[in-house]
Amino acid sequence: MLADPALPKLFAALPRARLVGGCVRDALIGRPSADIDLATPDDPASIMRALQAAGLRAIPTGLDHGTVTALIDGRGYEITTLRRDVTTDGRHATVAWTDDWREDAARRDFTINAMSMTPDGALFDYFGGAADLRAGRVRFVGDPAARVAEDYLRILRFFRFHARYGTGAPDPAGLDAIANGVPGLAKLSAERVWSEWKRILAAPAPDAALALMRSLGVLAAIVPERTTERTVDNLPPDPLLRTAALLAGDPVAFAARLRLSAAEAERLAALRGPPPRGDDADLRRALADTDGAILIGRTLLAGQDPAIRTRLASIPRPVFPLEGRDVVALGVPPGPRVGALLRQVRAWWLAGGCLADAAACRGELARLATPAG
Repeated sequence: MLADPALPKLFAALPRARLVGGCVRDALIGRPSADIDLATPDDPASIMRALQAAGLRAIPTGLDHGTVTALIDGRGYEITTLRRDVTTDGRHATVAWTDDWREDAARRDFTINAMSMTPDGALFDYFGGAADLRAGRVRFVGDPAARVAEDYLRILRFFRFHARYGTGAPDPAGLDAIANGVPGLAKLSAERVWSEWKRILAAPAPDAALALMRSLGVLAAIVPERTTERTVDNLPPDPLLRTAALLAGDPVAFAARLRLSAAEAERLAALRGPPPRGDDADLRRALADTDGAILIGRTLLAGQDPAIRTRLASIPRPVFPLEGRDVVALGVPPGPRVGALLRQVRAWWLAGGCLADAAACRGELARLATPAG
């Protein structure tokens, strides 16, 4: 069983539960799991009662889909009732509860996600997920075309898992289903596309998955903005940095279409700026106007020598030492001239490599503010 101190408490409260999904997959290959999920034949109301009776906090996070979250020591553990699909529409499903583990596994997307494990480590693998995991193969459960038609988000999930686990040749039937399902991607919300896109690019080496997406028409469907064919495996696994590398089109349009947060959109646009160059004075000038992390990102995108990143990291970010009150203190009345004088002094400060201190800047301000003659 996974070494998590909360699991004995959960299994004591829900003895019929099993570990499911990603934590089982990761346990089999020795990777740590960020999330630990469980499933059980118990219905949601029974799950709530059992957790509360055990003194555990139970949160009804998704009762319509059978999901309850147990909160233990500040960490959430999702527990879901076994389900079967009643109807699907290409994105959402109406579900009913079941006590059949195989039936629940059959509705899951990929074989590597359809396994379950008991507290003592017994593995239940109805569709060959362990063998697929060893082979580095992402394979749909059952008929790939049916799985895609049930939920077109599974197309993007395929590439997310392929980017992380796909060391073998992709399943041909799965690729055919994906190619035929590309028009269905239009059903997906911008938020879900962006969420999956970020997860794909967060993989250590997503280039092979991206090339496959391009060849099947998936990339053009979700990123109609013009893209480059540059590799990103050599960049840090930072989705925004890798997006900046791949986008040849307008980053503002991309951010608006996929509804990036304001902070994400600002960072993406900033990363597309010119990389810093020159001596330390030039780097100080660049740092005075732009955050160091953005400048380091630009050096990575430009393929610059790592030495420049070392230099950037070693230079404290210069801060212009004057404010409007320094100008007013010289008797300049509030108004446009205050801003104009500050801009002049700052330009002088920048020209000197951002080395002048507050006293020197005040001296230059006094010189500029004093009428000639």
